[in-house]
This record gives sequence, structure tokens and C-alpha cells, in this order.
Amino acid sequence: MRSAEQLDVLVVGMGFAGITAARVLADAQLRVHLIDRRDHIGGNAYDEFDAAGVRIHRYGPHIFHTNSDRVLAFLSRFTRWRPYEHRVLANIDGELLPIPINRTTINRLYGLALDEPGAAAFLERVRVPRDPVATSEDVVLNSVGRDLCDRFYRGYTRKHWGLDLSDLAAGVAARIPVRTNDDDRYFDDRHQCMPADGYAAMFARMLDHPLVSYETGVDFAAVRGACGERHLVYSGPIDEYFGHCFGPLPYRSLEFRHEHLPETSRFQPVGIINYPGADVPFTRIVEFKHLTGQAHAGTSILREFPRAEGEPYYPIPRPANETLFRRYQALAAECRDVTFVGRLAQYRYYNMDQVVGAALAAGSRIVERVGRR
Repeated sequence: MRSAEQLDVLVVGMGFAGITAARVLADAQLRVHLIDRRDHIGGNAYDEFDAAGVRIHRYGPHIFHTNSDRVLAFLSRFTRWRPYEHRVLANIDGELLPIPINRTTINRLYGLALDEPGAAAFLERVRVPRDPVATSEDVVLNSVGRDLCDRFYRGYTRKHWGLDLSDLAAGVAARIPVRTNDDDRYFDDRHQCMPADGYAAMFARMLDHPLVSYETGVDFAAVRGACGERHLVYSGPIDEYFGHCFGPLPYRSLEFRHEHLPETSRFQPVGIINYPGADVPFTRIVEFKHLTGQAHAGTSILREFPRAEGEPYYPIPRPANETLFRRYQALAAECRDVTFVGRLAQYRYYNMDQVVGAALAAGSRIVERVGRR
């Protein structure tokens, strides 16, 4: 670790938030040191080759998409891109149907032959108007009605979040569009692509700077207060930073079960298939070769099992949780020499590009506060 007199900024966590902020600071000629309790860089977006030589995402699929030219331009300094438009199917009573719901979904599910205006009229007829729209249940019922809600959303939500749609903030379901045409892409963003050499390679290039150093396998609690940094960037759970003094913030975790299938070149028709049914304990199956475009005789898949306990992956968007977070946020505002950034530190259900955008902004603010060397 850099000696105290050398270190301008200590960054805790080496995911998108920490590494992006670190690169902004290093580009401003500040000396930065990063630590992470895990044994690798990249946080939850870390990818690697499994024992069979298939590139996998250890912590579940990470698909890059953004409407931000600024975010794309920043990351493009460190990677080439592979065009990739993500598609997802939902297993509804054994039939694979497009999600987000579109005209194809409606026609196949109900045995109809609607054109686009007909699909719009169908949704208008079945929707259950809600006013105000305060929960995810309100969002879904207001757009697709009760039957589609129950088949595609309610069971999946109960498994993934451990809560009913009515218990989640509206923004969770609002992330998923509903279409009346045959567009079966999961995202609408202008830029949809994957790092050509993987996320880990991109992160390694971001860290490749003479003013950047880093260590893995280091817990912040073990070095807290001993590094002599002028400023701290913290991307871990905000409640953990403050010793859970107001009680723990709720997070949702996942168990990842990876499997390689040596005799199967392709396991499923798209990268992800959702399983909303209560009869299946996992929420989805991921086949990574769709995401990466890798050629391999076999294939590697992942099943995701939601868990209440374990590594925190998802802040749970509920009004009571937001109220508790605001108490921690008030403490954070008093820490002039600490910047909290990232999904866990800001208790936000961010996409990757949103994390990068937040870290770019945070880095610029720190440069103004700390100054350039």
C-alpha cells in the first residue's frame, strides 16, 4: 500500500463505481489506491474463463446498455465493443414467450392474430387503471392488466425480491417496457454492446495508470484510518460504513450455480430464460455464449437462486427502506472527506451505466475539492 505522504485518495471497492472514480482522479494527477475484500478486480461485473474455457460472469449476467454518449465514450477508452442486443424469453407453462411483453407475446399466449393497433387496443382493454401509480403492482396492472401481470411479473417478483409487487416501489417494474410491436429486445437504449475482451480486461486497462495502485483481499475494516488518504471514495454498503448504527438496510442476495455442458453447443435459444413459476426455485437460466459470442464446442450456464441472506446485491426499493437510507445519507453528508458512490453506497437500483455516470460526476467533484497535483 502507498505510504501516507503519497496517497491522495483511497478507494474502497473495485467495481464500476470505484474503478471509474479512480481513473478520473488519476487522470487529474491524483495518487489513488484501491482495495477490495474479494480476490479479484471488477466487483460483481467480474468475468473469467471457467475450467472448460468458456467466458462466464461469476456473479450473474452483466449486459451493457446506455443512452449516455458520455458514459460510452469514457469506457471506450479502455475496450473495444461487440454489438449485442439482449433478448429474454419467459417460460410460461412450458412455452417460451418474449419478455418484455410485445405483440408476439400476446398473440401466442392467447391464440390471437392482432396487428399493432390491435395489440394496443387489447392492452387498453385489459389494463387496470391505477391512480396514483405508487407501487410496481400499480405500474404493471396499469399497463398490461391482471392476467399478464400474474403470469409474467408476480411470481418472478416474489422469488427475486421475496416481496409482492404491491410491496415494491414503482421504479422496479417501470424498468421493463411494454410494446405493441414485435420488437423483442430487452432494452431500448441507443447503445447496446459488450466489452469485446470481457469486463475484467476492461477494468485492468482502467487501472493501468502510473498514479493508480490496488490490492485485492483487503477488508476496509482492517485498514480503516491507517492509510493517511486525503479523501476516501467508498462504494460498499452505506449502513456498514456507519456500523449499522440505525440498523441494517435490507438487501437481496443471490446464489449462483454454474454448470458446464460439454456435449451441448447451445442450451437455449437466447441468453436468458426467466422462470416466473412458483414450481421452479430459481428465477432464470443464463447461457453466456449468447452474451459473449464465444465459439466453443460446449456451453456454460448459470441458474440464479434468490436469497434473503448473503452478499448484498440489490438494495430493496421500498418506502420504509428509503426512509432508513435517508438517515444514513444525512450522516454521509457530514463526512466532507468521504464520497459515497455506487449501488450499495447510494442504496439505488442502478444499471451499470448509471453507476459509471454517478462515478464520473463524483470524481469531478472530488478533483474540485481536493485539487490537482
